[in-house]
Amino acid sequence: MATFPVINLEKLNGDERSRIMEQIKDACENWGFFEVMNHGIPHDFMDTVERLTKEHYKKCMEQRFKELVASKALEGLEAEVTDMDWESTFYLRHLPESNMAEIPDLSDEYRKVMKEFAVKLEKLAEELLDLFCENIGLEKGYLKKAFYGAKGPTFGTKVSNYPPCPTPDKIKGLRAHTDAGGIILLFQDPVVGGLQLLKDGEWVDVPPLRHSIVINLGDQLEVITNGKYKSVEHRVIAQTDGTRMSLASFYNPGSDAVIYPAPALVEKEAEEKNKQVYPKFVFEDYMKLYAELKFQAKEPRFEAMKAMEATAPIATA
Repeated sequence: MATFPVINLEKLNGDERSRIMEQIKDACENWGFFEVMNHGIPHDFMDTVERLTKEHYKKCMEQRFKELVASKALEGLEAEVTDMDWESTFYLRHLPESNMAEIPDLSDEYRKVMKEFAVKLEKLAEELLDLFCENIGLEKGYLKKAFYGAKGPTFGTKVSNYPPCPTPDKIKGLRAHTDAGGIILLFQDPVVGGLQLLKDGEWVDVPPLRHSIVINLGDQLEVITNGKYKSVEHRVIAQTDGTRMSLASFYNPGSDAVIYPAPALVEKEAEEKNKQVYPKFVFEDYMKLYAELKFQAKEPRFEAMKAMEATAPIATA
């Protein structure tokens, strides 16, 4: 099996640019996932984010998780659990408005660092979206503009910890799903693994690498690229040893953004006799459907949006 793509972004600025762009293109078309190194976020800053995230879990979340496990009788599972995940999590919203001040138990230092981290990740997300545009033949800035609702994009971070699990064969850290949004940037534990993606019918490990950011594509990029790039099913396998840290930041369209295949790509594919297959919809409508069907296949979601479009067509601004 092919090796999981790890891409050194530092080489984008030199004479190896075309090779790196080809690696990104291949990862987007054939994996839906890749890992980037030398992405511009300082290593010592990432170490601080990791330290503060782990300290916060130990101080504020670990006991709560143990109490939850006890209350749900998840300790000595004998049958498989399919309606819950073995994870401790909270969500930070950055754009269009931050909820950081409303989250209890965060130290002032952690709030400040996470705010700064969000700015760095937002910049990286927009840089990557422009590289995708270049690779796929869209004008620079097209994807950022496509995500831009009345108040800009939606951007937030899901902060998760996956504690040691005594019965990983009976419960997933996180059940298999595709991500609903745009581009996802994951800062994961450098030691404890567990993240897997589905490729060619087989589950492939995403390697934990220190100071890397894992990139994956969401459903909205599949729609806008008319299926050229695809969102990919992934899951987290619970581990018997070690707590796995995961900070997944979602750079998504604004809730009122109208999402549809890029006309330039549809025209190109029409010439090549490929028919447009993806619907046009308001992102918020898709998210309402996704909230109910997250752990099911994405295709029925697209079909439901297509049916909605047929009964109530959406004008393009």
